[in-house]
Amino acid sequence: MSDLRHIAVIDVGKTNAKLALVDLVELREVAVVTRPNTVLAGPPYPHFDLEGHWDFFLEQLGAFHRAHGIDGISITTHGAAGVLLDAGGNLATPMLDYEHDGPDELAAEYEAIRPAFADTGSPRLPGGLNLGAQLYWLLRRDPQLLDRTARIVTYPQYWGYRLTGRFASDVSSLGCHTDMWEPRAGRPSTLVEKLGIAGKLAPARHASEVLGQLTTAVAARTGLPESTPVLCGIHDSNASLLPHLLGRTGTFSVVSTGTWVIAMSIGGKQSELDPARDTLINVDAHGNPVPSARFMGGREYGLVRGTADSAPTDADRRRVLSEGIMLSPAIVSHSGPFPDRQHRWIGDPATDGERLYALALYLSLMTDTCLDLVGARGPVIVEGPFARNRDYMDMLAVLRGEGVEAARSATGTSIGAALLFGTTRGSKTSAHRCSSDTQVLSRYALNWRAALGS
Repeated sequence: MSDLRHIAVIDVGKTNAKLALVDLVELREVAVVTRPNTVLAGPPYPHFDLEGHWDFFLEQLGAFHRAHGIDGISITTHGAAGVLLDAGGNLATPMLDYEHDGPDELAAEYEAIRPAFADTGSPRLPGGLNLGAQLYWLLRRDPQLLDRTARIVTYPQYWGYRLTGRFASDVSSLGCHTDMWEPRAGRPSTLVEKLGIAGKLAPARHASEVLGQLTTAVAARTGLPESTPVLCGIHDSNASLLPHLLGRTGTFSVVSTGTWVIAMSIGGKQSELDPARDTLINVDAHGNPVPSARFMGGREYGLVRGTADSAPTDADRRRVLSEGIMLSPAIVSHSGPFPDRQHRWIGDPATDGERLYALALYLSLMTDTCLDLVGARGPVIVEGPFARNRDYMDMLAVLRGEGVEAARSATGTSIGAALLFGTTRGSKTSAHRCSSDTQVLSRYALNWRAALGS
């Protein structure tokens, strides 16, 4: 498939659903369109607007093809997500929003059957953040659902099914804190049998495999040739990781930023992961285990920022640093490295700029904590919107002495998903040089840690 150039990428994050057109020769997004990933309140429970996304994707695939031509389609989505389909390929039940707390009703029952962290690398998480917990709750609340379900697919492969009519799951999505996969062994966990879905879970394939070609109906709706290849698809943070796995050797780490901030260590020092601090093992595009840690940094940024739109000034920065104005974790509790803490301000920001600067420092310090938890060594590459936040990057550059780099792509997940088509070129990055007083930032970091008792 070396002659393919324009790859359309379906890219569904927790906040937005996107379609990006990636130029594989120039490794850039030619076009990007988005729509909110709105959660529908129900009934029967909070769920995602899959049909709204589908209409959007088909319309935009047609528009992209008319404007640029599309040579192939790849798919990447957030994790903690799967879709149950009936014998006709329709939804057996709506796709549950993983932030719904319904699965917590049966937490004790589920805990009794889930495999050990040592086997799955999957920490016990609240709500539906473990896909296994989602399935357990859905099957218990609707006794007919198991019989009604013919196939269970992980989320990237749901869109692949809609495009091609073929069923699959993928190892990176199954390896994303589902409780349903053993990353080191490369096989389903014992939970799959215990849930009674061993014959229903679609076969696990690697992300770069060709799932199929477009159905006649999709080709007619979009104007694309039926021969257009569609890849199996990949979990989004692993899509962000892939360009760097292809583009460099040695020891490094990647920080994927969005709704979630996910720190992934490649070749780092061996460290015992602590499931109580939201560390886990991800599975990369090649099926290899990747020690990871995360917190809901993008969500926290939005909650603290609110409607503020003024950038920090140098005066804002000086006062935050001189007065020791700090934000302590956790803004979004029950996940991340400090799940049991309630956030508080140390000192009072007097302006929006001071609040946003202290927030950027907080997010950087939390990222550094995650990197420490997974034994990260070597340079740190930051993907996504935080890579464009000067204050976040300044502090991280001080904290990570082996260097910090910003990925140049605005949509790292889309570039990574497109690279599944076989190119060996990696993503471009640029080294970040700290523009602030490094000694002052170092003292601030020490004081932040002391305030946490860490």
